Amino acid sequence: MSRAFDAVLFDCDGVLVDSEFITCGALRDCLADIGWEMSLASCMAQFVGHTVRSQQALIEAQTGQPFREEWLEGFLRLRNERLAQSLEAVPGILGAVTHLHQALAGQIAVASGADRFKIEMMLGKVGLRPFFEGRMFSGQETPRNKPHPDVYLAAAAHLGVPIERCLVIEDTPVGAQAGVAAGATVWGYAVHGQAASLQAAGVQRVFDDMQALSAIP
Repeated sequence: MSRAFDAVLFDCDGVLVDSEFITCGALRDCLADIGWEMSLASCMAQFVGHTVRSQQALIEAQTGQPFREEWLEGFLRLRNERLAQSLEAVPGILGAVTHLHQALAGQIAVASGADRFKIEMMLGKVGLRPFFEGRMFSGQETPRNKPHPDVYLAAAAHLGVPIERCLVIEDTPVGAQAGVAAGATVWGYAVHGQAASLQAAGVQRVFDDMQALSAIP
C-alpha cells in the first residue's frame, strides 16, 4: 500500500511546543512597559502567528513611540528566559514524532516563522531536537516569512520531497496559509478554539489530539 505522504513538516510554536502563552505573556509585559496594556488573550489574538517585528507599525501606533531595537532585544531576553524555565512539549507530540520519524525514515522537518535560536532552544528543552537535527528551518532566514510559502518550500526541497507529497501541521491561520500557498496538504491542530479560522485558511482536516498523527502513513 502506498503512503499517503512522503514527509511531514511541522510548525513549531503551538504544534511541537506549548510556547505561545509563555511568549505572549512576555510580550504583553514588555508592551505594557511602553504604554500598551492588554490582556493575555488580546495579545495572543493579535500576535500569535506573527513576528513582533512584522507588527512594528501597529506597536508604534498603539504606544505613540518609535519601534526600538533595544526594546525588542529586551523582549527577546525575557521571552527566552521564561521559555527556558517553563516550556513543555505539546501533549502527545513525543509519541507522534517518534512514530513519524520511524515510519517516514526520518523525512520530517520543522518549518517555523520563529528565529533559529528560539527553535533550537525550545526543541532542545523538551527533548525533540534529535528528531529534527539538520532539518530545522526558520522563516526569518527565507526571503519571505509566513504567510508566504518560502519556509515550507525550503524544507521540502531539503528533504528532496515534492511539496505535494508533504503534510504540513499548523495551529494558526497565518501558518496554514503558508502551507496551502506552498501546495502541501495542511492539517490544523486546534485546541484553543481556532478550528473555524483554520478551516477558513484552507486546512483539509482539523484535529485536537496528536494521536491522530500516529495513523500516518
